[in-house]
Amino acid sequence: MADRAKWFAVIALVVGGIVGNWWFGEINVFYRALALVAMAVLAGFILFQTEKGRNLWVLMRDARSEVRRVIWPTRQETLQTTLIVIVLILVFALILWALDSLLTWIVQMLIG
Repeated sequence: MADRAKWFAVIALVVGGIVGNWWFGEINVFYRALALVAMAVLAGFILFQTEKGRNLWVLMRDARSEVRRVIWPTRQETLQTTLIVIVLILVFALILWALDSLLTWIVQMLIG
């Protein structure tokens, strides 16, 4: 039940920020942005106090840990792979062009 109240508070803050930004449209953008940032920080703080918010925090921490374990390719490997992809795209484009031309010629011969 406590999570439900926290979710209601988060939704109220988000909706309040959207409506407030529209309602106080004549106020300087800096102050409206400052209020939106403050509301977003407060909503985020409340969000991370819920069960799903804590699970999200654990997921983000685990994802960051996994990204650190990745063995990223070197610059040379990246350039070589990119070059291979570009060459293959050009080869397949030529093949498709030739096939299209052949089929166009066949259809023109049949139609007359």
